[in-house]
Amino acid sequence: MTDPAPPDPADPPRPARGLAGRLPLVLVLAGAILGTVLLRDSLTFEALAANRERLIALRDAHMGLVVAGFVLSYALAVALSLPGGAIFSLAGGFLFGLFPGVVYNVAGAATGAVAVFLAVRAGIGADLARRMASGGGAAARLQAGLRENEWSVLLTMRLLPVVPFFVANLLPAFLGAAPHRFAVTTVVGIIPGALVFTSAGAGLGTVFAAGGEPDLSLVMAPPVLLPMLGLAALALLPVAVRAWRGRRA
Repeated sequence: MTDPAPPDPADPPRPARGLAGRLPLVLVLAGAILGTVLLRDSLTFEALAANRERLIALRDAHMGLVVAGFVLSYALAVALSLPGGAIFSLAGGFLFGLFPGVVYNVAGAATGAVAVFLAVRAGIGADLARRMASGGGAAARLQAGLRENEWSVLLTMRLLPVVPFFVANLLPAFLGAAPHRFAVTTVVGIIPGALVFTSAGAGLGTVFAAGGEPDLSLVMAPPVLLPMLGLAALALLPVAVRAWRGRRA
């Protein structure tokens, strides 16, 4: 009698039955609803402008605590899919400068993204991934395509600014992506965008003095957008090569 084959490390874990298996996702959804209702007026540029002097004074008095609180707050906002990610990135640049502000922004956003990915994957994501794999059809082919090109697909989703951030967190969980690949591609893929927003935040002092608002349309400007599209195309190159080889074979 042969031993059973070892489990594929990319396969999602079997979720616990009952409420315990759904609890992480339930908490995420409840937190998202409450956070959107209670904090929608706080996660705005106007709120940042109104509290800028207080935030600077707090940073100067308690730098370590402010850094920890900022990263944790950013992570919670992302994990709960709250609006205001751009405001957090601007605040990171405003409070800490381009560097180390970009490090804190990437740390907060990536931590929150991995947290919500794991929560969804442990709940309905694991069940859905198994049903897709066993059900066949287009869904199974989509899942198999992701498995075959996981690094490239996940990285491209992060690099393309047209893909909403929360979608890039949830879709891989539903398709059964490997956690370590999700985490690595998230950190690497959000760096270009984080640099742009953190740089804009670092110049907010001048914007505040003029009584204006930051021009976030620069993310879609050709000097910024074209290099990001180039990186996305480079990430997809292995997919194109595999497809070309498959056709030749």
